[in-house]
Amino acid sequence: MINTDYFKRFKRYALLVFTAIAMLGCQSAYYSAMEKVGVHKRDIMLDRVENAQTAQQDAQQQFKSALDQLSQLINYDGGDLAAQYELVNDQYEASKSSAEEVESRIVAIENVADALFDEWNDEIQQYSSASLKQQSQQKMKKTQRNYQSLIKSMYRAKDRMAPVLAALKDNSLYLKHNLNAQAIGALQGEYKTIKRDVESLVAEMSKAIEQSQQFIDLLQPE
Repeated sequence: MINTDYFKRFKRYALLVFTAIAMLGCQSAYYSAMEKVGVHKRDIMLDRVENAQTAQQDAQQQFKSALDQLSQLINYDGGDLAAQYELVNDQYEASKSSAEEVESRIVAIENVADALFDEWNDEIQQYSSASLKQQSQQKMKKTQRNYQSLIKSMYRAKDRMAPVLAALKDNSLYLKHNLNAQAIGALQGEYKTIKRDVESLVAEMSKAIEQSQQFIDLLQPE
């Protein structure tokens, strides 16, 4: 009897090992190498969607953290403003890194999706059974529709990050060059807009995370 847990662990390990290969060579060579150890494009896509989902969840928490830090700043009642600047800037940099991670995960999904659907379409043409060919075509089209919905949702959430990052950067720069109580007053006016944008971002990200889970459930073996 095949130990399914062992096989899953092996596939996960293989994915990690061959990721390094992907960085050095073309994607087609990477997918070919993965196929040889029993890890198919479907497995890779599932893994990348899961990674993107985790990145989205991390980004949600990071932007909430940045908003919380800004809230503490505008309620400033004395202390080292230079230290406050460092905290605000750290939150901006962390938020920027989170946004870049989300974007890179989306690109990785798109890459494997193109390869997966190209291969699937090519293999459909090899069927001799008209019935099986039709069933496979229907399943592919359903998967493609769900995939397109997923990617659109991810990009909508990603696009929400840009104005928040711009505002966080502006606030960080302004505070850096105006380390005084008057600067805090100026930033208070910006807080409501940032808060609204972060809340909108978090809501959009939640939709993308939900879409990710639906797609993961679709790809999971029955």
